[in-house]
Amino acid sequence: MSEEIVLYHGNGGEGTKELINEILKNFDNDILRKLNDSAILNLKDKLAFTTDSYVISPQFFNGGDIGKLSVYGTVNDLAVCGAKPLFLSLSFIIEEGFLFSDFKKILQSIKEASDECDIKIVTGDTKVVEKGKGDKIFINTSGIGIIENENRDLSKRKIEKGDLVIINGGIGEHGISIMLERLGIKVDEKIKSDLAPLDKLILPLLDKFKGVKFLRDPTRGGVATVLNEIANKFNYEIEIWEEELPIKNWVKEASNILGIDPLYAANEGKVIIIASKNEGEDILKFIKQNRLAVDSKIIGELKNDGNKVYLKTEIGTRRIVDTLKRDILPRIC
Repeated sequence: MSEEIVLYHGNGGEGTKELINEILKNFDNDILRKLNDSAILNLKDKLAFTTDSYVISPQFFNGGDIGKLSVYGTVNDLAVCGAKPLFLSLSFIIEEGFLFSDFKKILQSIKEASDECDIKIVTGDTKVVEKGKGDKIFINTSGIGIIENENRDLSKRKIEKGDLVIINGGIGEHGISIMLERLGIKVDEKIKSDLAPLDKLILPLLDKFKGVKFLRDPTRGGVATVLNEIANKFNYEIEIWEEELPIKNWVKEASNILGIDPLYAANEGKVIIIASKNEGEDILKFIKQNRLAVDSKIIGELKNDGNKVYLKTEIGTRRIVDTLKRDILPRIC
């Protein structure tokens, strides 16, 4: 086997077969094994379908890698829609010269992540591009999940004035940690991405509480951008409280050095929950039992009609928190 992936591996012949065999070693199942042009799936419930592409640099980072990111990111997009993740497509665009050993590490990470999330990889593709025409490796995924019961269907739930904004933990950890790594700043083990799958947090939450009205994972653009999307979508003013924002000290310190507001930094293991006021505390107590939500906080509420997000500062003033206007960190996910 070659040490590096070369154009030969994308020729559709023996080279491509070598890549496919490496993939099958990790993801063999009765659907993928057929190697049909399309995966044939038997499903009965309401479906959720999502797709995403992952171009992060560096590909390996403290807290994960592009492989885990591609699985968890897709799983989370399904989970926030109330869907149990079932099937995943997996496609690679690989630059000539990428190390086969690194490709194997990524495949192993994808296997570990897909096993953890109990999601089957059922179809995919590989392409190899010339050196200089890509950047090591890009991954595209599509995910299919099912909405198993009415409690998990959020489409008919009505957001109202007084509803609370909840987040399941620290803000901005993925984006800030990636930026520090990219700048070559040496950090300790506690400074890492929050990358994690949210399905086992979200689905039991929906089963238990009808007061959960809307969910969104604040990835690119961060918490600020997601809250602005919610404010515009439902035409409510949202107020968040600075003193309640769960931001770790290392994120605050690094953000000050980098000149970045953590509210705009990406997250990969967080979910914004819009919930009814009368169930807010019970929801908080419930999710804190999950290891991914021990630092959960109620961080704000929906106020009057409008489409703005405001931050109430620790000294009692209010300032507008706008949608992200520029790209503070490209290639973040």
